[in-house]
Amino acid sequence: MLITLSKIVLAPILLMQGKRVRVNTPRLPEPTGERSGVICGEKPALRVLIFGDSAAAGVGVAAQHEALSGQVVAALQRRFPLRHIEWQLWAKNGDNSAVALTKLHLQPAQQFDVVITSLGVNDVTGNVSTAQFRRSQQAIVQLLQEKFHASQILLTALPPMHLFPALPQPLRWFVGQRARMLTRELDTVAAVNHGCEVLDVSFPMSENTIASDGFHPGPIGYKLWAQAIVRKIEDTHG
Repeated sequence: MLITLSKIVLAPILLMQGKRVRVNTPRLPEPTGERSGVICGEKPALRVLIFGDSAAAGVGVAAQHEALSGQVVAALQRRFPLRHIEWQLWAKNGDNSAVALTKLHLQPAQQFDVVITSLGVNDVTGNVSTAQFRRSQQAIVQLLQEKFHASQILLTALPPMHLFPALPQPLRWFVGQRARMLTRELDTVAAVNHGCEVLDVSFPMSENTIASDGFHPGPIGYKLWAQAIVRKIEDTHG
């Protein structure tokens, strides 16, 4: 109720600030580098998919080895040095949950043991309703389990947008509230799907962890995120 009332009352300010942020914030490119790979090992295969938006794609760093995919693979190699690891990255800057779901339908059927998703920020900025977000997320989880046989799905919670340095007040407060609402929807989806959980990654919003655009993680931020992912993988596949 509060967020709905605030949206009505603050609409002119939020609209003006949103336009200003879009104009003034640098649009960083997706990093260069491989988006799939195989690390040969003697022990059974661990097949990993990273799926989602610009953060999943690694925006905020120059190369994929500094991004989420590269950091996850490196951490998995350290934790499982004898494991055969196959990994893929399916992610695109700007995708919201509905667009990502459509793209997921177009991918050929295959098997993944672990899927890490990063979706929601574009649902916030695109003013997608909580109900639509929940439906898209539920459809994504169902498709990952049925078509791609994922046994462990980690839905990354939305970042603390109320702390994003690139956003002025009251826009920062408003999108932060929306981000919290969508994370609660992720909790709802995870609660009704076996093998699915929400991964809440908390790290300080500082120059050491955040990219120059004030929105995306930097190398240290991606490293902390990857470490949290690998701890969850270790709990299930260790």
